[in-house]
Parts: sequence; structure tokens; C-alpha cells
Amino acid sequence: MNLLILNKKLIIRYLTLIILSITSLPVSGQIFSSAQNPLSVKWNYIYSGGFKIIYPQELEKEAQRMASTLPSIYPRVGLSLRQQKTAIPLLLQNRGTIANGFVQLAPKKSEFYATPPQFFDSQDWLNNLAIHELRHVAQFDKLTATQTHPFPELVYFAYFGAGIPIWFFEGDAVVNETALTNSGRGRQPNWIMPYRALILEGRKISYSKAYFGSNRDVTPGYYQTGYLMVSDMKERYGQFISDSILSDIRKRPLRLYPFSQSLKKFTKQNTRSYFLSTQNKLAQEWKMQQEKSVTESYESLNKKTDLATDYFLPVRLNKNQILALKESKTDARYFVIINEDKTEQKLFGIGYQEQPWFSLKNNLLVWDEIRYDPRYKQRSYSIICSYDLKTKKFKKLSSKSRLFSPSLSNDGKRIIASKVELNNQFNLVELDASSGQILKTYPNPENEILQTPSFDQSGNRVAYIGVTEKGKSLWLIDGGKKIVMISNSRQQLSRPVFIQDKIVFNAHFNGINNIYQIDMISKKITAVSAAKYGAFNPTESSDGKIIFNDYKINGYEIAETTVAEKPVGENNFVDFSAAAEKQENTGNVFDNIPDSAYQTRRYHQALNLFSFHSIIPVIDNEYIFGLELQSNNLLNTMNFYTGAKYHRDLKRFEYTADISYKALYPVLSILYRNRPKRTFYRAKNTIQQGDWREHYIKLNASLPLSFNARNNNYSFTLNTATSFTQRYMPENMPAGFIQELKFPMEYNFTFNHSVRTTERDITPRWAQVFRATYNHQPFDQNLKGEILALESFLYFPGFAKNHSFLASFNYQKATGVNQYATEIATVYGYNNIPAKNKLQNSLLFNYRFPFAFPDWEVGPFAYVRNFRAGLFCHYENIGKGTTFNDPKTYGVELNTSVNILRYQPVVDLGARLVLVNQIYNQNPILEFSFNYSF
Repeated sequence: MNLLILNKKLIIRYLTLIILSITSLPVSGQIFSSAQNPLSVKWNYIYSGGFKIIYPQELEKEAQRMASTLPSIYPRVGLSLRQQKTAIPLLLQNRGTIANGFVQLAPKKSEFYATPPQFFDSQDWLNNLAIHELRHVAQFDKLTATQTHPFPELVYFAYFGAGIPIWFFEGDAVVNETALTNSGRGRQPNWIMPYRALILEGRKISYSKAYFGSNRDVTPGYYQTGYLMVSDMKERYGQFISDSILSDIRKRPLRLYPFSQSLKKFTKQNTRSYFLSTQNKLAQEWKMQQEKSVTESYESLNKKTDLATDYFLPVRLNKNQILALKESKTDARYFVIINEDKTEQKLFGIGYQEQPWFSLKNNLLVWDEIRYDPRYKQRSYSIICSYDLKTKKFKKLSSKSRLFSPSLSNDGKRIIASKVELNNQFNLVELDASSGQILKTYPNPENEILQTPSFDQSGNRVAYIGVTEKGKSLWLIDGGKKIVMISNSRQQLSRPVFIQDKIVFNAHFNGINNIYQIDMISKKITAVSAAKYGAFNPTESSDGKIIFNDYKINGYEIAETTVAEKPVGENNFVDFSAAAEKQENTGNVFDNIPDSAYQTRRYHQALNLFSFHSIIPVIDNEYIFGLELQSNNLLNTMNFYTGAKYHRDLKRFEYTADISYKALYPVLSILYRNRPKRTFYRAKNTIQQGDWREHYIKLNASLPLSFNARNNNYSFTLNTATSFTQRYMPENMPAGFIQELKFPMEYNFTFNHSVRTTERDITPRWAQVFRATYNHQPFDQNLKGEILALESFLYFPGFAKNHSFLASFNYQKATGVNQYATEIATVYGYNNIPAKNKLQNSLLFNYRFPFAFPDWEVGPFAYVRNFRAGLFCHYENIGKGTTFNDPKTYGVELNTSVNILRYQPVVDLGARLVLVNQIYNQNPILEFSFNYSF
């Protein structure tokens, strides 16, 4: 009663939007892709021990190898989960240049992206993916008991995402990859370096912050958090602790916090308390490591920052200026010049890179960037760009290429880079730095994975890293001679460069990633740096010094030191996977893989359009609910959904079917509905009810194109649609009831340009969106009318970083049956304000900004990530009796992003107070919003 009294002058409107998506960073996280390959790709497949390996024909050799490998290692991978057999399709992808791998349900499959990154583990890339992803297969099989009927996959997948923390899935897989091989991320100091730095600097963090991340600080990441927690579980509770937890979850799935309750059953600690006890153990272990290690402190040459900020690959322009590649929570990656007084000058932003990389010689700057195919997003390229610091001119040196880690010769005239072919053949290539023409290809008959090459000062010698299943090697090419400097090491060797008469590189001989040098004649290795947490990316500066990245609590900073030989030191690395490795007692699971030949068959796309996987409940609103059967084929080229819904208010069923074909350049879709309808009309001075059923068919063709260039993203979408409606079984309908609606036409064109955003950006700093829509009825003489709508959205930087100003002007002209339709963006509160005139245009101004990033853990109830606010002033029918002094609505909005009850989905909660122009005699409107995303 009191609530009604308080709000009797206030209209309260609830807005609900549900967004389901799964995204993450490449390599460090798994991307579940729905993109397509070009139709020209020819596919084969092999059956081997439960695995159906589907692959482009160029990857025949790699597919044969995986056909031998996967069934051989799966029993060892699944042993501690008591899983020995599986059945799953596996796709090998080769058109992209971004490393990735994942396992999913709905449909059940795994995908390996065959192009490796330029920095990863000390083993074969596909083996690296196999050992990790097969553990996910075992996890899913454990939870689903390998059941495939009656099509529960999407329900299972949703439950996994909501009920079991991602850190457990990924941590368990990383423990597995480390325990079953001689490599694994658990053995890489730089992989857990951010967390180690936090702990040793006295900044312990909450469970929620470690799991969900921060818009302000460096956090360890859920992979690392999971690895450290699961390693501790294995050490304390044995080899089969993961099996016990997942078995208990499968037996009792419908509980609040099912994972935490199962964990507590076996460890006497819930998730949060287990994290805190693990964190205390880490602090003790890392403190002992620190006491054993001899380290040095280096002065930072960049300005101090309180935010997570990285200055990658520093190089001296002169004695007073440094060039680096900078990114932070507030800024997308860009080149920056740092002056002697630590002030900064921004040069320009760049696009997405497989890893931070550039080379500078003789005032020429080169770097690589990922560029996507305009239509088929499974296909991407790694191209080389250049910028002349003197002439200020940009140049694209390669197009549709697969070139990585370009490094310049000392005179700036030649480039050495790593090239990856579609058949996973790796070669070093030498290019002309002016034209991009390939001058020379270095043979690689062993087909090692080649990484981060560089020239010496003369341009006659090349150093690079080669990777095989046996480990990493440091190679020197001197003329026509190939010399191994370091052979088959499990060290994380990376980025060798020539400094004076030695090769300087990164490794972790003392248990901390540091900079080392090797004498090219004696092959003696000595240390150059002794950083506390990690030193990387050395470049010769002047007077016998190097400039490099020194990792500190907020990220990669810039330091400089004199090159002086230091002892390598003892390896004091803390191996948290040692107990799991002893339990598995396997050694390297890849040591004895049989070399077999398997029969290859052609995989015909046209014969594999359907892959039914799920029957799911669907709820449209409080009156309409039902079931839907879903199919998504393995190549993401066709989606099919069909189902039945019950209309509780009409006491009738609706039948649905949707199909979308995405293999062609345009995306074609057909929608069918057989549905009941009801209307009310006035006849004989009374309100009458009329009912009917109708067949509704809609055809749609869409051409979505997008491309990127440096830090700019562009997209064009052309869409056309038509439909046919046939009404039948009329009950109590008036005379003149129209029984057919014949092919109304819809056309839409959208152009979008935006610059790269950061996680703190609410909208892009610069963006332009233009949309044109035209609908009419050319084939139906009974229903004349049309509507033309033009929309524009212009985003500008605000008064401070990550602030955004939007100006949007929208116009529509509607006639006939469309005269009251709305096709443009409207003022806030539009549906709750009685209209005085037909809508003709709108002018919208919005200013939005973040203002706090508290990282609050509010007990088990919520983790508050940020707060954002906004101001708005909206006009309707401007110039049609409305002036700039008469906004229709204006007001404020407040939003926050939270994780509720320690679940993974990010929930966005918002409230908006809409004040209405007094001429409408309208009370204020309070709107609430609730959105969530994975």
C-alpha cells in the first residue's frame, strides 16, 4: 500500500534485455566462433577412435597426425576423470591467423585453429591444443554422461556456464596439460607473473576480483586462478578430486552454488575460502622463492600510473626520446613517444595484433596487423604496415598475407618475417621494405614452427626461434649455414636480437623471465637482467646499454641497464603442478604416438547441413511458451529451428520454423509461422472479439560486410525482405476482413565506422552510424502506404577519457497503412507519453561517462565492477512546432556492472529518470533496465 502511494505519480517501466554471448581474448581464452569459411574451401574427413576430424584439404598431413594422436592420448587425458572413450567431431581451421581452440556443446564439437601464435609453449602447436581441449571433452562427457538424447546439449551448456565457474574448467585443463607433458603453461613464469607481482607487493585480492577481473587493476585471470587452485586440490586431495566434484554436481545439479557445495563436501571449504587459503599458500611459496633469488631494481623511464598500463617493446629514438607501443584500461593500443621528463606524445593507433610487435630502424617503423575478410570471418590475414617517421606517410606492404613478426635490417631496407602457409608450412621470408616484395625464402625442411626472427647489424645473419614437440631452439643463419645455439629446450625462448657480438633473448633459467645473452662462438649463456618479476623485449640503446620491459605491479614498464655479464643463477621456480605430474606418472604423453595412415573421405557441405542437438524451452512472455528443436551444422553455414508454442490467453498452439543459410556471400533466411491471432473491433456500438489463424512466411537476404584498417573498423549491411500472410479460419470477423497480405517489401542499408574501444569505453570515442530504411506495398492494392526512415548516430569524445557524447538526428516519412509506424530512434519514455502529432523526426543528445571502478565484493551477493552515469536531452519533431527550448524529454541515468551471487554472467543494472516537457502534462517516468552477458 505504501509503495503504491509513493509511486502513484510516477510511471515505473521495466526494460528487460537478455544478451547471450561468449567472448574472450585469443590464445589466453576460448572464442566460440559462429563465423564461416569461404565456400571455395574443400573439406575432407577422417574417422579415428571416436573422433571425426574434418579439415581443409591443405591440412591432410596435420589431419593424419591428429588422427593418430587424439585416440592415443585421450585415455591418459581422461584418466583422472574416469573417461576413456569419447565421440566428437573436430574441425581443423586454417584460414585464420589468430590462434584459438575450443570445445562446445550445441552442437558438440571442438575446433583447432592450426595457425600458431608467435609466442606460446615449448611444444608442437596442435599437440598443445589437443592436450588442453581434450580435457574439456572429458569434462563435458563426465557431466553429461555422454548422453545425446533427447537433445539436451544447449541446456547442459547453459548450466555449465551458470553453475560451474569457468576457472575450474580452464584450471583443470591447464593442470592436465602441464602434468601430462614436459611443457604446459603451469611451467611458464611469465604466465603467472602478474599474480606473483600482486602477492609479493602485498596486494592480495578478493576471490571475485581474481575470477571476474577489474576495469582498473591487473588481475591474474581465471585461467591462472583456476590452475593454482586446482593444482592445490590435486596436491591435498589426490588425483581424482576433479572427478569427485564433477560426479557430485552431476548427481545433484539443482542447487544454489552447486560447485561450491560440492567443493565443500570434499574439502570442507567453499569456493571463496578455498581461494583465500590458496592465496595464502602462494604468498608463502613466492616469498621463499624471492628470498632465494638475486634480483635488481630498475628505474622506470615512463610516468607512474595507477591503472593497468603496458609500454611494450621500448626503443630509443635518441638520447631524449623513447618509442613504445602503449595500451591500458583506458586506451586501445597506440604508438607513443616518451620524453626525458616522462611526458608523452601520442602518434597513432593500430589494429589488433596476434601479439604486441614492431620494429624500428633508420626512421622506418614496421608492424603486423590482423585484417579480416569482409564477409567470411573465419578467414583473416596478417599483413605488414609501415610508417616513415620523417615523411609521416603510412604504407601497407602486404595484402592478404600470412606474415608475422616483421623485423627490419639496420639500414631499414629489408624485412625478415615468419610466413605460415595454408598447409602449415613455415618459412622465413625476406621482403623489400619499400615495396613489400618477397626477395628470398629461407628453406625449413624440418618444418619447425618459426618465431620472431631478426637481422644482425650487417644484415647478413638472422636469429630466430624454432619450435617442435621436443622443445624450443635458438637458431643462427650465417650465410648459407644454419647453426643451433640452444637446442630443444623447455625454456620459454623468445625474441632473439643481436647486440654487440652476442645474441640477446628472453628465457627463464632462474625461474623468472629475464634477459640473457649467448656468445655465438662459445655458446656460453650469461644473464643480462635480474628483474624481480620479469624482464622482456631488449633493444640496444647506446653506450653499451639496453632498453627493455621491466614488469611491475601495473604492467610492462620501461627500464634501461648497462650490459654486463651476470651468472644465470639457480632455477627457483615454484612448480605448483609437481604433485599432479607425479600422480599421472606419464612423462610426455606425446612420446609414443603411432604413425598410422587413415582413409580420407570427402566432406560434402551440401550433405551436412543439419546437426540437431537440442530441444529447449522457449518463453516469449507470460502468455506464450513452448519447446524448440535446434540444429546448427558443424561448419556454421546453416541454422534450423522448429517448435511449438502455446498461447495461454488464446488457448491455441503456434507452430514455427526458421532456416538461415550462411555459406553464400548473402545470408539467406526463411521464417514460417502458423499462429493464432485475436483482435478487438467496434461494431453495432459494442466491442467485438475476432479470431483467426494465419500462415506467415518471411524471406530475407542480407549482405553483411566489414573490414578493418589500423584502429578503424568499418561495416556495411544491405538487407531486403518480403513476406506473405494468408489468414484462415476467421471467427466473428467483420465484413471486409483482409485474408491475404501480399509481399510487402523492406529495404535497409547501414554503414558503421568506429575506432577501437577499450574495456572502459561505454561507446566508441569516434563513431558514425547511418541507416536508411524503406518499406512499401507494391503488390497489394488493398494496403497502400510506405515509410522512409533515415537515421544517424554520431559519437564524439567527451570532456575526459572514456566519456562519450552522442548526437543523433532521425527522420521518417510515413503514409497509408504505415502512417503510424515507428522506424526511427525515439525519445526516452516515448511509449508512455501520449502523442500530440505523428512522429516525423527526433533529435537526441546523450552524454555518458564512467565515474567509479570500486571492485567491491559485497559478501556472496555481488561484485561491483563499475558505475556509469549519463545525461540526455531529446527532441521530437524539431522544426515542426518544436524548438531547441522545448525538449520532449530530458533527465539522468545511472548504471552499474555487477556479478551477482558469484556467477559468471555480467549483469548490467540501470535506472533512468525521464522528465517530460510540461506541455504533455506527464508525470516523471522511472525506467529500470536489467541486461546480462557472459
